[in-house]
Amino acid sequence: MDGPTGPVPGTGEGTGGDAAELLDELRSAIARYVILPSREALDAVTLWVAATHLQPAFQHAPRLAVVGPAKRCGKSRLLDVVTETVHKPVITVNASTAAVFRSVTEEPPTLLVDEADTLFGTPKVAEKNEDLRGLLNAGHQRNRPALRISGPEHKPTEFPTFAMAALAGIGELPDTIMDRSIVIRMRRRAPGEKVASFRARRDTPGLHGLRDRLEAWAGQVAGQAVEMEPPMPVEDRAADTWEPLVVVADLAGGQWPATARSACKTMSDYEAGQDEDGGLKTRILADIRSAFASCGNPEALSTNRLLSVLKEDPEAPWAEYGTNGLTPRGLQLLLKDYGIQSANIRFPDGGQAKGFARNRFQDAWTRYCPTIPVQAEAPAATGA
Repeated sequence: MDGPTGPVPGTGEGTGGDAAELLDELRSAIARYVILPSREALDAVTLWVAATHLQPAFQHAPRLAVVGPAKRCGKSRLLDVVTETVHKPVITVNASTAAVFRSVTEEPPTLLVDEADTLFGTPKVAEKNEDLRGLLNAGHQRNRPALRISGPEHKPTEFPTFAMAALAGIGELPDTIMDRSIVIRMRRRAPGEKVASFRARRDTPGLHGLRDRLEAWAGQVAGQAVEMEPPMPVEDRAADTWEPLVVVADLAGGQWPATARSACKTMSDYEAGQDEDGGLKTRILADIRSAFASCGNPEALSTNRLLSVLKEDPEAPWAEYGTNGLTPRGLQLLLKDYGIQSANIRFPDGGQAKGFARNRFQDAWTRYCPTIPVQAEAPAATGA
């Protein structure tokens, strides 16, 4: 994966200063009212806000998922500040799905959904709002309209879905939304952490001034933004989601191209292990590779031996997985999607037992966890 090739300077003409300085001002304004969990998170929110003003230039519309484990983590306050600085905000706490559908037009607004946990927090409620989740998923990519029966003649009607969206709530959002999001994991302020109070009448004019300058700058660079395909430090959907932010950074110049890519890599790497189901399915592959290596890379390991090694790692979740730790059945379920199954294996000592051949994992290791090279040598098995 390529790194930055150098900044693309933003002229900032007519916007009250250099574009990089404008982003610096926006970052400082956000930090005045909200303490973000990391420098990278603050940088990401800053770039996301700026990117809303260039939505027509992008192929993808990243979501901003502002989540926290409990109340009073600053989620709503961050949404307050974001609302006053993004392009054409449409904010809702509990709007109907039909209303949200009709709010997205050919000129994309920025959707802002507070208390998203009330929409997706339980399976029953999430099922009720499945259409809204579908809209949020489809709207991540341009040219994915929703088809609905509408009007007195009940004709099929296409509704545009493409729009950037920020969602704030307690706990995790649906994984399909999280996978399309810049994820900001908020936390409560520590005793020594202080922020300024936010008063709409006093503070909104200053934030609107930043918004208007961002809008003017975006109008000047929109043509450039359409043509840009910046080198990215991540791949696949993470690259799709982060690309608009990196485009903004490259257009602004200064330290922002490097800053954006650092935030992209750091936050994407962190989120890659956060999904409880998918993350564990990837982790089990990496931990099985380590288990084989710790046993001398035999050609096969019995299921019992493999489970024993996995559960011996104090930093791994396998000793506490399920009720009594990872079981043979649990291991099979984690490996099912990779097409890897146990088999009857005869070991060099003459014993026979259920186990896993090392070569059955090679393809999955290469595809899903290639960062640690797999050792080439495979000594004779002793693993029964």
